[in-house]
Formats: sequence, structure tokens, C-alpha cells
Amino acid sequence: MAAAVLFDLDALGPREVRALSALNDSKQHSPAARELLYPIVLRTAIKACVVSRCAQGIDRRGLHRTNLHALRDALRGVTAGYPDGVLCLVDGFRVPPFEREHRAIIDGDATSAAIAAASILAKVSRDRFMHRADLRHPGWQFAAHVGYSTPDHRDAIQRNGVSPLHRLSFASTAYQQLSL
Repeated sequence: MAAAVLFDLDALGPREVRALSALNDSKQHSPAARELLYPIVLRTAIKACVVSRCAQGIDRRGLHRTNLHALRDALRGVTAGYPDGVLCLVDGFRVPPFEREHRAIIDGDATSAAIAAASILAKVSRDRFMHRADLRHPGWQFAAHVGYSTPDHRDAIQRNGVSPLHRLSFASTAYQQLSL
């Protein structure tokens, strides 16, 4: 998942600014806190865009390249229809090829409201996807580990093999014992 958020901070009232002041790197918030922030971000944003990519596409193109392309598409989604001059802030990496002016901010999700808001949207969207995946693919406990390589997740792969949601290019110790 990749996300982008466009704010007009000058148009926000003190109440909205106060609500956004709770934003931080999504990993610093509990799942419940992220869920509370999610609608606040959507209410205060001018535009928001979340993009997802499938495991097979990641296997074909590679994770980093796929992430950058998804982020570029999310940025295009929020800036479409806006004139040149909108500066896009990106967490950590420049986004090639991208026709808009943008700046890579190291630890941007801890210093930029727009990047932190995008981080919340991406993480909540991913968690919700994984909870739905848990219903469609029982046995892998996707709702419990939400896609992270935990011991329980690796055990589930050992028991069940890989699901259609697993990246075959991921170098997991659980995969090494399977013949893929």
C-alpha cells in the first residue's frame, strides 16, 4: 500500500489543526489510534489516494521499485487537476519518474503532517485488507500478524504452504523449506 494526502493547512481551522497535531509515524500509534486518526485525515484532506499492488506484481518488478511506482501513482492521484507548483513531500525517497516537484524527507512521517497522514491511510488500509484476507484465506492468521513475518506467520506457512497473497520473492526462512 502507498498513500498520498493533499492538505491546505491555511484553510484548516484551529480544531482541525489540533486534531492533526496527533499525527506521527503510523508505527508509533496503536492500531486503535490509527483507526481514530483515519477519518480525521479523510475529513481534513483536500484529496487523498491509496494505491495497492499485488504480490505477483511485486515478484515481477521487485519490492522497492513497486513501492516507488505505487507512491508515484498515489501522488499523481492527489495532484491531478492541480497546476504545477504543488510541492510533494515524500518519505525518504525520490520518486522516479515523476513530473511534479517533490522532495524526499528523511523520517518524513515524523516531521510532515502530509507524510504522517499518508502513513496512517496506508497502514490502516493494509490492516483492513489483511483482516478481510483472513476471512478469505483461513489458516494463515493474516488478521493477527497483518502480513509481518512473525513466528506464527512462518509456522502457518510451514503448515499450509503459501497463499495467493504471499510474495514468492520474499526471502523468508519459512519459504526456504518449501519447494516453491
